[in-house]
Amino acid sequence: MSDGAIPKVALPSSELVPALGQGTWAMGERRSSRAAEAAALRLGLDLGMSLIDTAEMYAEGAAEEVVADAVAGRRDEVFLVSKVLPSNASRRGTVAACERSLRRLRTDRLDLYLLHWRGGFALQETLAGFAELLRSGKVRYWGVSNFDLGDLRELVGLPGGSEVATNQVLYNLTRRGIEFDLLPWCRQHQVPIMAYSPLEQGRLLRHPVLHRVASRHGVTPAQVALAWLLRQPGIIVIPKAADPAHVRENRAAADLRLTAEDVGELDQAFPPPQAKEPLAVL
Repeated sequence: MSDGAIPKVALPSSELVPALGQGTWAMGERRSSRAAEAAALRLGLDLGMSLIDTAEMYAEGAAEEVVADAVAGRRDEVFLVSKVLPSNASRRGTVAACERSLRRLRTDRLDLYLLHWRGGFALQETLAGFAELLRSGKVRYWGVSNFDLGDLRELVGLPGGSEVATNQVLYNLTRRGIEFDLLPWCRQHQVPIMAYSPLEQGRLLRHPVLHRVASRHGVTPAQVALAWLLRQPGIIVIPKAADPAHVRENRAAADLRLTAEDVGELDQAFPPPQAKEPLAVL
C-alpha cells in the first residue's frame, strides 16, 4: 500500500502534475501484448500516476493506440504527453503530426506536446506549429526533448520560445551530466526536467550499492533509483512498466525517503559531473 499522494511538480503555468508518471517507450510493438500494456497503464492511473508519456515514434504510432485503450473513458483524469519527430517538425508538419497522434489517441487534445529532438527544421518553424496548435486548443502546452543548454538558450531567445513547459532528457544515477549546467539553468528558469529511462533500461539495477541501500530499507534497487530522482525538486520521472507488479513497485518508490547516508553512498558510487559533458541520449 502507498502511504500518501504522489508529489507534484509545477509547470511554468503553475499547473501541478505528478512527479511520477508512466512511460510507453517499447509499448505497442507486439499486438499480442497490447491488452496487457493498456491494463498496466490503467493500473498506474488507479494508483495516481496520471501523467502518461508517449510519442508518434514509439512502435510507429502503436504505443499511442495502446494509450488510447488505457485512457478510454478516463481522458479527463490524464495529463497526456506526446512528441513530434524532427522530420515532421515544420510548421505544417507539426500540426499534421499532432492531428495524426490525436486520432491514434482518440482524443481532441494533448496536454503537452514535445519536439522529440532537434532536426533539420528551424526552431521558428516548429514554434509556429506549436502556436497554431495552442490557438486551436489541440495542445495545452508545448515543450522539448533532448535539448542541451545551448539549444534551450537559443529556444528561449526566439519569439514565444520562453513558453517552453519542460525538457525531457535522459537522467538517472549513471547519467548525471545534466547536473553540471542544464539542470541548474532549468531550475533557475522554472522549466521542469522530465527524466526518461530512469532505470537505464534496467542496466542500472545490477549495481551492488543500489542493492545495499535497498536492503537497508527493505525495498528493491529500482525503487531506490526512482526515489533518488523523486527527492529532487522540479523532476518528473516516467518509468515504463507493462507488468502489474512493476507498476506497483514504481508507485511505491514515491513513498521511499532516502537518508543522507543513502544519498552520500549513492554519490560516491555514481559521482556527479565535475565538468561539462555531452548530453546523454539513448
